[in-house]
Formats: sequence, C-alpha cells, structure tokens
Amino acid sequence: MGARNEVHTDLLVVGSGIAGLTAALRASRTADVLLVTKTELGEGSTRYAQGGIAGALDPADSAAAHARDTLGAGAGLCDEAAVRVLCEEGPTAIRRLIDLGVAFDRTGGPDSSYAMCLEGAHSRPRILHAGGDATGRAIENALVAAVRERGIAVREQSALVDLRVEDGRVVGAELMTADGTRCVVRARATLLATGGAGQLFCHTTNPAVSTGDGIAAAARAGAALEDLEFYQFHPTALAAPGSFLISEAVRGEGAVVRDEQGRRFLPEHDPRAELAPRDVVARAIARVMDAQEGRPVLLDATGIGSIRLRERFPTIDAAVRAAGFDWGRVPVPVTPAAHYWMGGIRTDLDGRTSLPGLLAAGECARTGVHGANRLASNSLLEAAVFAARAVEVALSGCGAGAVGAGPAEAPWAVSVPAGSAPGLSVLTGTAVTARPDRPSPAEPSPAEPSPAEPSPAEPSPPTGPSAGVDRRARADPSAPVDRAARADPSAGAWSRAALQDLMWSRAGLLRTGSQLAGAAAQLNAWRSPAPSVLTTVRALEDRNLLDLARLLTAHALNRPASVGAHHRLDAPISVPDSAQEALAC
Repeated sequence: MGARNEVHTDLLVVGSGIAGLTAALRASRTADVLLVTKTELGEGSTRYAQGGIAGALDPADSAAAHARDTLGAGAGLCDEAAVRVLCEEGPTAIRRLIDLGVAFDRTGGPDSSYAMCLEGAHSRPRILHAGGDATGRAIENALVAAVRERGIAVREQSALVDLRVEDGRVVGAELMTADGTRCVVRARATLLATGGAGQLFCHTTNPAVSTGDGIAAAARAGAALEDLEFYQFHPTALAAPGSFLISEAVRGEGAVVRDEQGRRFLPEHDPRAELAPRDVVARAIARVMDAQEGRPVLLDATGIGSIRLRERFPTIDAAVRAAGFDWGRVPVPVTPAAHYWMGGIRTDLDGRTSLPGLLAAGECARTGVHGANRLASNSLLEAAVFAARAVEVALSGCGAGAVGAGPAEAPWAVSVPAGSAPGLSVLTGTAVTARPDRPSPAEPSPAEPSPAEPSPAEPSPPTGPSAGVDRRARADPSAPVDRAARADPSAGAWSRAALQDLMWSRAGLLRTGSQLAGAAAQLNAWRSPAPSVLTTVRALEDRNLLDLARLLTAHALNRPASVGAHHRLDAPISVPDSAQEALAC
C-alpha cells in the first residue's frame, strides 16, 4: 500500500470497545462501515471491566430510581436529560447485548432470573455481571464475534493520526499502521470511540492502548472538550506490572487495607472503613502512601482464604497468582490507579460534537451522564446507549449529508477556533479565557513555549525485562514515585515515564493549586514531537499524552473548588460528601 492511499466509506468508526463495536454493528445494517483499531480487535478497556452493567430490568426497579442514584453520584453536575436517556434506554441496550450472546449470570439454571447485584451508591440491586468478575470480557467477546460474523470491514494495527477537516467539517481521518505506513479514510461521518487516557498516570488500571488518541485528535481539530479535570481513581490496583484492578467486592468479602507496618488505617478516616465510598478510600490510601514515600499499601485478604477467593473471584485470583502473590496466605501490595475519565469530547444526546461530521461515544465522549463522579457500572451502559443513538444520526446523515448539523443549531454549541478547546490553548493547555460557568483560575497561567523551539526525537522504547510486555502501567508500579520530574523544567526533552510521574504526583488524586501550576509550567516547557518524528505509533501516543496532560491540568486549575473526583487540598468541597459517593467498577 502506498504512503497516502485513500479509502472511502459511509461511516468510519475509530475504536473497538463496546461503543465502537456497538456502533459498527448497528450501522452495518444499512451503511458501508469501516472499523479501525490501534492494535487487535477486542483489545481495550472494555475487555478488562470486572464490574457489571447497570439497568432497571427488575419489575420492582425503575428508570427514575436509577436516574436518582446517577444524579446523586454526579455531585450535582450531571446533565439531567442525558441521565434520563441513559436510564430509560439502558434496559433495551442490555437486551440487545443478551440477544448478541452475552451470558449474564443467573440465579440458578438457564431459565432462571438474572442475578442482580447491589453496588455502591445504588439504592437497589440492578447490576448484571457475567462470569462473576469478567463482564467486560464477555461483552467484548460477543460483540467481536458478531462483527466477524457480519463481515464488517476491520483494519487492525491502525492508529489515528489526526482527523481530516475541510471547510469546518470532519471528512474522515488519517491513519498509521504499525510499520509507519499512512492511509487516509474519507467518510461521510466519523465516530470516535477511542476510550480514555489512563496512560497519563504512572498507575492505571487501563490497558497500554489507553492514550487518549481520539480526545487529543478532536481537540487538535477544534472540537469542544469539557470536564477534563474529573478523573476517577480506583483505590486498589495491584502494585505490579499491569496494575490489575482488584475489585472493591474483595473488600466486601472481608479484605482489609493495611499500611506497610501492618496497621489497619481506614477506620480512622471513615466509620465505614474498607466499605467507605471509593473516593474516600482512594484518598486515604494516597495520603498513607505519601507518608511512606510513595510505597504501596497492603490488601489483606488472608481472612477470606484461598478457596473462597478462587471461587468468588476467578479472574482476579488468576491475575494475582500470575503476578507471584499467594493472596490467600499473604497480603498483596496495592495502590490507587487512574481508572475512568468523566470528561472528554463534548456531545449532545445523539453523540454529535461541535464539529459537523464528527460523533463520539464511550469514555472519550462527555455526554454529561457522569457529572463529577461516575456511578458504579454506568460506563458500559453509557457506551452502549449513546453509541446506538449516535449511529442513528450517522445513518441519517450518510443519506442526506446532514451529519453534524445538529450541534451548530443546538443551544450549547460552541464556536471554537481550529486546534483549541473552548477557553484553552490546545498546544499548551493554558487557560486563555475563563469559562462562563467557572471562576477565573487563581493561579497565573504559565507562558507558552516558543513554537520555534526544535522538537525532541522520539523517546526510546523500553528495554530490559519489561520490553515488549503489554503493560497497563510502567514496569515497576510498586516502586515509589519520584516526586520530582525526571527532566529539567528548562529543557524541552522529556519521557513518557516523566510525564506519568508528573501527572501522578501533581495532577492526580490529591491536588493543590501550586502543584497544578507547577505541573503546567513543566508540561509547557516540554516540546511536542515534531511532525518529522511522528513515524511510530508510540510517537503519536506521546504527542497525544502531552496535549492531554496540558489540557487536564488547565481544566483542573480552572476549577478552584473541590467537587467529585476533582479534589484540591487547598480548596473547600463545594457539595456535601454524601452527594459524592460514587463507586465505579
């Protein structure tokens, strides 16, 4: 294939998690679809989701009750119309998954009722699981099989370089294969379903592919972004290569958290101790780790016993043992880890962005459903519901060329210059004007680096024992994080590990204005990779991570009060703690 081959399709779907696969399947009934994914089909955050999918399927439950719980978890910042759509259309989306072969757990035999589980901040049991703790894998496998069976065109090992914009409208995208070959796809509509960006942080439950490619590309194209300051951290990820998530259900079975001296400390922070809301547990663990110079705390599940752990948590048990821990006999090291991004590309109720021709669904989209803190098991549901809605818009646009007309007419539409999010410089993440719904940042914005500065060469790939390992964090997450950046702030060269450490220590779970300002100054001093070195997928990812780190930091500086997942140690909480009890799986 030539360096600039051009392909044409009706709908280009970028990403192959639950949102992308759902969109491709529904669109393929009446339109030509091309589904592209950065690595293998089926690799992404969906596959690793241990938690379930929430929905008011029980006759004793209701969409209104589910909506109340969702609104309460969002700390007052949810979009009520989006929440209503999610909860009313959620049961239908779940039934579609069942029709595609997802075998959710039942209370007994094949014809028995579905097992509805209760999770944090839900008022009643309404969460379905599959395989106990393997819901994401069951959903991903069923959707991938359906895509294969339907013969949908798929391009694996194809990374998003940038969106193609002509006359203010997205007309497709440029892709890069693993060998550096580039291809242009022209499409009547483009749907981004590229997931989150957990790789911004040195500890994350996300897979290695989660580098925010779609959000960064949308920002560079001029799409509006929102709520980037709200990043949710799971309190207990295994502090070993991969940062495998250990579900809060393990604590529900009786596991306790101890410091490195063996002292149980959570009862000092909240009377509910290990069963306190996830954000409370995560912040308490972060404070103890800080006192331990960054070393992990210990999850003690020895009281549960090896047999019960294997029966109740087969996926977790296998992963923990594969990492070398006999957790039925000895405590295991854990750390909070970046888990889910509530913010992203701003969309309306039909997945339309502020750019005509561009839609978004899943974690990369900011629908307004989650507000400042996501409710347990709403993420898979959001992806399924809003991907289906976006496809209906895309299909109508493919015939009439009207995709994207909606946002220009919608009252929330924002006119943004190419290459920037509203109120922010996409090149640096520096706030240039305060948003109308927020006070101006208390901290002065760092100066932008000179665009004439030369760009560094691509960071060296990992070497040694961790080279080639499919990691969800850096090679040794159990090691303490270096609180100082690993590069001179006055120098332009940087590494991905330095960026991840910087974001973890200064823009992570616990933040202050001075820390955020320091992070912004450091990020602005680092140079983005020049176009001439964007010849590998890793270089593309590094560019995206630097863009998004700058944007996240600027958004966090632009919200001086603590709310939901945005917790500033130097600022008061703007809503009661009771409104922030969101435990996301």
